[in-house]
Amino acid sequence: MTTMKAIQVSEANAPFELVEREIPVPGAGEVRIRVEACGICHSDAFVKTGSFPGLAFPRVPGHEVAGTIDLLGPAVSKWAVGMRVGVGWHGGHCGYCPSCRRGDFVTCQNQKIAGISYDGGYAQYMVAPQEALASIPDELSAVDAAPLLCAGITTFNALRNSGARPGDVVAVQGVGGLGHLAIQYAARMGFKTVAISGSGDKRDLALELGAAVYVDASQEDPVAVLQALGGASLILTTAPDARTMAAVIDGLGVGGELLILGAVAETFEVSPFQLLLARRSIRGWPSGTPDDSEDAMRFTALTGSRALIETYPLEQAEAAYARMINNEARFRVVLTMD
Repeated sequence: MTTMKAIQVSEANAPFELVEREIPVPGAGEVRIRVEACGICHSDAFVKTGSFPGLAFPRVPGHEVAGTIDLLGPAVSKWAVGMRVGVGWHGGHCGYCPSCRRGDFVTCQNQKIAGISYDGGYAQYMVAPQEALASIPDELSAVDAAPLLCAGITTFNALRNSGARPGDVVAVQGVGGLGHLAIQYAARMGFKTVAISGSGDKRDLALELGAAVYVDASQEDPVAVLQALGGASLILTTAPDARTMAAVIDGLGVGGELLILGAVAETFEVSPFQLLLARRSIRGWPSGTPDDSEDAMRFTALTGSRALIETYPLEQAEAAYARMINNEARFRVVLTMD
């Protein structure tokens, strides 16, 4: 077999197109992956709409990739044919910019992104740099592992680097693709976990996932609930909605932090007094390195956490993407290969 099936975007806002392509051959320092599953992420909209700077068409999207190495390029070390690997948002780094020289690869000034800088996992095969690979533990299937390469690592890594300590009040704003994982991780890390949503329809699920308290923001004030609990040490915002981010700032306790994961271009206002008088802070958090992805997957397997997933065959990528982008999926969407 010399050709493969792939889903590509030929130009901005074009429909996904199922095509036959030559199976790629890895270059120096690269491996070829036989893709078994690839998650559909909200950030894939950058490819669908052509809005990512420097994006070249046609492009095969996909940065939540799980599969098996089936061919090594020259100068590849550590990795071997048959190894189970994943590729996430962090698709490679230069090794020589100021961030890389400090070992902060995730903020590399020349960072590559799988499915944006090069063709991603909406295909039966893909090629990736060896520094982008994360080893998948045996306890996780490819379908279970795929969403952890972006949604999983982002929420897990943000929580464990936040400074919150076991027993602290940690709120998760948004019970969706990121939030449903964040609730599980926060509860299993020992935080008193508060789930905040815009309606009451996810209450039972959030409590089942590990939330100690559920706040229906359409019926009660999240700030009042959090302050009644002593104030949140951390509020993790996962929904891409600037208005709801701004609305929960005053729920932070002394020294509390609003940590933004929801990717949105909108702005919101905050008064300096909201931050100054209680030493509060606001910051964002990117995903992480492949090592971080491995930690996230091991923690997920160890604690029995799982992404809630809908699966679709590769050929139904358009319908699967629509489920995700219209917020209809519960909660991650994963493409599977023949």
